[in-house]
Amino acid sequence: MRFLNPKTDFAFKKIFGSDTSREVLISFLNAVLELRHPYLIQEVDILDPYLAPKIHGMKDTYLDVRVRDENGRSYIVEMQVLNVAGFEKRILYNACKAYSNQLAAGEDYSLLSEVIALTITDFVMYEELPALKNRFRLRAEDNHEIYHGDLELIFIELPKFLKSEAELESVLDKWLYFLRSARDLTAIPAKLSDEPAIVKAFDIANKAGLTPEEMEDQERREIFIQDQRGALQFATTRALAEGAAKGMAKGLAEGLEKGLAEGLEKGLTEGLEKGLTEGLAAGVNKGRSEGKVEIAVEMLKDGEPDGKIRKYTGLTDDEIEDLRRKL
Repeated sequence: MRFLNPKTDFAFKKIFGSDTSREVLISFLNAVLELRHPYLIQEVDILDPYLAPKIHGMKDTYLDVRVRDENGRSYIVEMQVLNVAGFEKRILYNACKAYSNQLAAGEDYSLLSEVIALTITDFVMYEELPALKNRFRLRAEDNHEIYHGDLELIFIELPKFLKSEAELESVLDKWLYFLRSARDLTAIPAKLSDEPAIVKAFDIANKAGLTPEEMEDQERREIFIQDQRGALQFATTRALAEGAAKGMAKGLAEGLEKGLAEGLEKGLTEGLEKGLTEGLAAGVNKGRSEGKVEIAVEMLKDGEPDGKIRKYTGLTDDEIEDLRRKL
């Protein structure tokens, strides 16, 4: 057997967002959110049912499924494979929209129930946070014990899940292993075979049950994702190189100017040699620094997280914050 890659939007929707996968979604959410009574999810209302989407610009790269638990809370579930600009803002926007859309015109605000946005990413969002799962709520700045629970964002970063099959213990472990490894498996692992919902997820993900058109859609999705990741990496590398080259040219010009000035004072030969050497070295360093700053500014404008900016530019948190204040 060969299985779909659950991390693509096509497969994720097919496995978790179709009318035949309700028990799969319920098991997945109860495990991932570690829900207990009275918050167990028993019924799901998939407002955005699975449709085999075409490429057409790939704007629909995530699953938007809403479900309710025993206590009436709402959940938004997303699987995101590309770290695109403005991603975190879109998550917050979708959650706020789901919260406000609960009321019709004139209805009382007391009818509002909690909204929880669960986002699973195939990339690391928060390098500074070692946990696999991170939760965000509205908290009082001076007392974190005081928080507003009506809006909650939960992020699970799959690259941080490193367990092997032998190390799987909880139902959550098994679901995350399924998401991470299904595409590379040829049979259902023994450790996962005792969970009926996960077995059903494997059955849905079995490529043998796909139509030729569905297979083509899935393959094109995977190719697109790889191309986009390559393009993002290339753009970052190119921007760093261009920034460094621009800075080196500027540094060389400053070095020549400095060398000529010192040559007139201390002797043309000695001054030129010393001025050019020092100026070029200073220019290279300055160029690299300016190049990194230019890249950081663009990433800040695109709403990229500080951890990602720090990774690609080497700037400190204080330097990034200083740039943010200047924008």
